Amino acid sequence: MLSYRHSFHAGNFADVLKHIVLLEMLQHMIKKDKGFSYVDTHSGAGLYHLQSAHADKLQEYRQGVAKLMDLNWPELNLYQQTIAAFNSKSAKLGFYPGSPLIAAQFLRSQDHAWLYELHPEDYKRLVKNTQGYSKFKVFKEDGLSGLLGRLPPPSRRALVLIDPSYEIKSDYDAVFKTVASAYKKFATGSYAIWYPVVERSRIKRMHQQFVKSGIKDIQVFELGLAADAEGQGMTASGMLVINPPWQLMTHMQALLPKLTQALDETGQAFYRCEQLVPQQGIE
Repeated sequence: MLSYRHSFHAGNFADVLKHIVLLEMLQHMIKKDKGFSYVDTHSGAGLYHLQSAHADKLQEYRQGVAKLMDLNWPELNLYQQTIAAFNSKSAKLGFYPGSPLIAAQFLRSQDHAWLYELHPEDYKRLVKNTQGYSKFKVFKEDGLSGLLGRLPPPSRRALVLIDPSYEIKSDYDAVFKTVASAYKKFATGSYAIWYPVVERSRIKRMHQQFVKSGIKDIQVFELGLAADAEGQGMTASGMLVINPPWQLMTHMQALLPKLTQALDETGQAFYRCEQLVPQQGIE
């Protein structure tokens, strides 16, 4: 099924959470001179025009990134600077970068990236939007299958972002099974797994799969704009992070309460910031 287009949702509250976590992880990866590999399993188009017909239809960015760009919070500086770099020619918020172009701001000569996108139109746009970046290799393939072929990377350092649309319910199990297999091949890699909260029961099940998997050091972060309610669409989203940077939990503990207040429009907004599995794992 290839009906999902992220261009309708770019810059929404889920993107805010996902990209803040991604930025912290990228910043950590470049602290060492040794190169790393970046793998993006569901890359999308790479860059989104917020005044396009798609983005304008739902205007979800108005309840996300648009509320944050003028806030004077040190914890948001990196995110704000990254988004602003794609809007330098205008005072108006016109463009929002997807994860591939966010990663591009951090890749060095010794780093490499593999991007996967199956949707034919988004694949074409991704190729166009990344053509100036020599470190990118773009594939019109299933990213979950492609990931396993990239591990372990020659550098023995990798950051993997996994964020399918989950429009097919079996995606939840597919993501878990892929990550479990990837971890067996490359246990020292850093993995960031995004998920939508549409049915809380599915998220609880996925979390329990990870808890029981033997995978160590897993943190979970969630940002919700409404209380859990089936039949209401995505009310929250989350990130599962395996082998997180040491400072990520502290950063998110400081930022998530403030983000929740800034984005809350219903009085139901909430956040979650938790060590799901400790570094030593669960026996």
